[in-house]
Amino acid sequence: MEILSYTRQPKEDIIYGKRMAYSMHLAWRGEDGKFRPFHHNEGILYAKALQNPEDGTLDARCLRNPWLFALKEGGYGVLAVRTGAEGEVDPASQGCVLFFVSLDLVHYEEKGLCRLQEAGEIAAVRCAFDEKEEAYRICWQTEAGKWMEGVCDLSECTRENVQDEAQEEMRPGTDTVKETAEPVIPAPSFAAAQLERIEGAVPCNTIVIPEEAGEYLQKKLLVPVCTGMTLSKEGPFHSVEELKEVRAVATYSDGTKVARKIDWEDAQGEAPCTVRGRVHQEHFPNPFAGHRADPVCMYRDGKYYFIATNDADDNHTLYMRCADTLEGILTAEEVLFLDSDTYPGIGGLLWAPEFHEVGGQLYVFHAATSGEFYHEESRVRKLQEGGDPIRKEDWSAPVMVVKKDGSPLCEEGKVISLDMTTFSYEGATYAMWSQRQFLPVDQGAWLYLARIDEREPWKLLTDPVCIARPEYGWENNHTYVVEGPYALMRDGQLMITYAAAAVDATYTVGLLKPVMGSDILDPANWRKSNYPLMSSASVEGEYGTGHNSYLTDENGLVWNFYHMRAGVDGPRSSAARRTHFDIDGEPMLDVTEERDLPEAFRTVEAQIR
Repeated sequence: MEILSYTRQPKEDIIYGKRMAYSMHLAWRGEDGKFRPFHHNEGILYAKALQNPEDGTLDARCLRNPWLFALKEGGYGVLAVRTGAEGEVDPASQGCVLFFVSLDLVHYEEKGLCRLQEAGEIAAVRCAFDEKEEAYRICWQTEAGKWMEGVCDLSECTRENVQDEAQEEMRPGTDTVKETAEPVIPAPSFAAAQLERIEGAVPCNTIVIPEEAGEYLQKKLLVPVCTGMTLSKEGPFHSVEELKEVRAVATYSDGTKVARKIDWEDAQGEAPCTVRGRVHQEHFPNPFAGHRADPVCMYRDGKYYFIATNDADDNHTLYMRCADTLEGILTAEEVLFLDSDTYPGIGGLLWAPEFHEVGGQLYVFHAATSGEFYHEESRVRKLQEGGDPIRKEDWSAPVMVVKKDGSPLCEEGKVISLDMTTFSYEGATYAMWSQRQFLPVDQGAWLYLARIDEREPWKLLTDPVCIARPEYGWENNHTYVVEGPYALMRDGQLMITYAAAAVDATYTVGLLKPVMGSDILDPANWRKSNYPLMSSASVEGEYGTGHNSYLTDENGLVWNFYHMRAGVDGPRSSAARRTHFDIDGEPMLDVTEERDLPEAFRTVEAQIR
């Protein structure tokens, strides 16, 4: 399969600005000779931001002219020109190019800088393994337009290399560097018709990969669609009662399968007869709740509970819904859960409420402020024994989250905390939250992690550890923010999805995964996806998708609740759809109902004899 590496021409900043466009995109060539984009024509590989050692602030970086090539030892390499946040010259990488490696073109590791010359901007770079030299031949164009070439051993680059210093071991040997009239590694040319399916493509080069590697890319980076439906058990059956245990098994274009409940009709007449059924499917019009952000839905004791941030009154109240069915929350009455007047120290900006069961007790974690914005802090309310979650009187007064020494989690007026979530890992309970330092300098919002006390989950048992920063362009678009973490355990793998960038149409969802069995309080044991799982590019008409959570319903299906904007400037509003899991067990958040369960596969039949 032939794969194209390219960047894009930026569009309007709110739609697809420079921090998104200046990243490596991938496409594949179809049988008609035309290239088709992966991942909604959105970037797959982004450069990391640099951190200022003096004050901890981040300085965004982008990349241009990414050159994709095969590595001798297997896998793939990418060399690219690193730029500033807007595509301008990057003073920290003068004379250098950025080097990445990947085993599968989905997951990447940024190795560091490769110095090609003492100073000056690199305009373009090319690379290929030279069998004769037993080394990699690199060609690069200087800012003056001259082409240079040399050979070097890329295997010498190590992960310990810091991002703002050139990796000297990767520098081509001075005795091999020479000026050349034409680069020995040619760049392909493209006809306009080949790229007409890719909006704004700025092509760089192509590479041929094995078919199985190409199939993996298609399964990971294209939205699957239901291709067939079978029954989980072969008939004939002896009664409608027996059919109640049968499930409809949907098969998808990526090879995955999903079992679903069937709503069977009553049998008509005596056996033998044919019984028809409809594959069970809840329908959520998106959005289904206007001016409701950061949505969370819980299934508990046979009922569904829904809660979200209330944008309709500038975040001064939180309302809850309760229903007997999942679809019932669409029309359920909203009941007041918390306001900004009842409790001392609880003012406005009531944000991101979440249901969590800890130590057998039900809690709601949320953020609130005692005054202005810079005093926003994480808090916890507990449901009393035998209490009804829908009754606000059955919940305790909000308690502020504190460190292990009993001091406040953050220094009010200087640092805020919000979006706290909890999860279990290897017998212990952890909290993860977003924390933002404003004084003495605004560092942006980072994700922190700590163990908490199951008996009093507002108390940390360990010091907070920073797990993730807004390093990539899709995380620092318009502002440096990662927030809204939420845990999901699937087939023994803990996964955290989180929201990133500004809370506007550029809002996105990313993925974090720890190495299972490791110490998750060590940041080195976490892996971050290079690209967003969900963004304004994922589903037509949905902008600023983010701050999501998960619900496992009574039928075992996992639902993704998130907020979006029905229009670039629309209000934040709640939406939901089933979460599909790809061939690696990771969540796919862009499988719409029409692709998930087309009408052609919603009706099934069975024989009763």
